[in-house]
Amino acid sequence: MTDAPGQFDDPWQAQVFALTVALSEAGHFSWPDWTAAFGATLKRHGADRELDGGEDYFNAWLETLEVLLDRTGLAERGAVLALKDAWAAAYLSTPHGQPVRLHD
Repeated sequence: MTDAPGQFDDPWQAQVFALTVALSEAGHFSWPDWTAAFGATLKRHGADRELDGGEDYFNAWLETLEVLLDRTGLAERGAVLALKDAWAAAYLSTPHGQPVRLHD
């Protein structure tokens, strides 16, 4: 869990936060649209259990961003899932210490 506002547990959390802000500032979605969608995701995630405010929060953040990217046509959900699968296959088949590379 984050210790204070503005701190992130992992680099990907800062990156997804910055990407979301940049996409909103570029006009791909409004911040009120973002907060409404994110609030709905948090509510759905917290319906069955208490959220931890750290990893749970950023997983919900990422899920919301993926939904908005699909809704706005910036990144179709199927393409995002295929890319995730390709990265998983690449890192699972990469020898330790070697750079992970996606194959075309």
